[in-house]
Amino acid sequence: MNFVTFRTDSDPTPRLGAVVDGAIVALPGDMVSLCSGGAAGFAAAAKEAASAPAAARVPLGAARLLPVVPRPGKIICMGLNYADHAAEGGNQRPDYPSFFLRGPSSLTAHGGPIQRPRVSTQLDFEAELAVVIGKASRHLTEADALEAVAGYACFNDATVRDYQRKTAQWTIGKNFDATGAFGPWLVPASQLPPGAAGLKIESRLNGTVMQSSNTARMLFPVAETLCLITEALTLEPGDVIIMGTPAGVGYARKPPVWMKEGDTVEVEIEGIGVLSNPVDNEK
Repeated sequence: MNFVTFRTDSDPTPRLGAVVDGAIVALPGDMVSLCSGGAAGFAAAAKEAASAPAAARVPLGAARLLPVVPRPGKIICMGLNYADHAAEGGNQRPDYPSFFLRGPSSLTAHGGPIQRPRVSTQLDFEAELAVVIGKASRHLTEADALEAVAGYACFNDATVRDYQRKTAQWTIGKNFDATGAFGPWLVPASQLPPGAAGLKIESRLNGTVMQSSNTARMLFPVAETLCLITEALTLEPGDVIIMGTPAGVGYARKPPVWMKEGDTVEVEIEGIGVLSNPVDNEK
């Protein structure tokens, strides 16, 4: 069973929900508390949702999905985590990951617009795996790292390329409002292979496949990445790790392909689902 954060027109309060037969059943608590409850918490939530009467279900089409975790405490992103993507940008395989941060105001949800800013036309797509943390963790090891993971989602790390390159670090180009699409839902870790390894990952722009790869090709898999991060800092429930993108991004194409108003961009990860967003110009 998959889990969402949503609201409705009649109730703007963000709610936790479970997806059951194409509808959403509202649950108590929020996504962070659900993730903190571990496998037992997911099992209890799934049992409660499955027994809910039909009248308590909200059709998916009548709900507005929000980012899976609407305001994560930390959003830690990785660059150059697929060798083919590093190579298409003229970069060598890194000895250590390129980590950078996103802020919550950069997020948008499944079905919500990715916003092309007024100051640039160089808005690029990046299909990525999102890892949601369920347990406070420091100094993880390869043996226990995956115990910290609550679940996985799709992410589009849409990037304003000219602003990314204005400085030696990438923060500004990765934090424009409404450029980090996160959804459509959280898939509990128990429903996927360990570390979400071996899953097809793909992006499509207006139905045309732009990126197609497999999470098995990540240079730093999920467990190793969590070990490296927790050498430095404590991961907390609801924190999100974004695992890098494969080759095929727009800036590396000849001529470059940028997202523009009226486009639809999709990220699909096997076993997780499809994250779909229209592209709008900033008003």
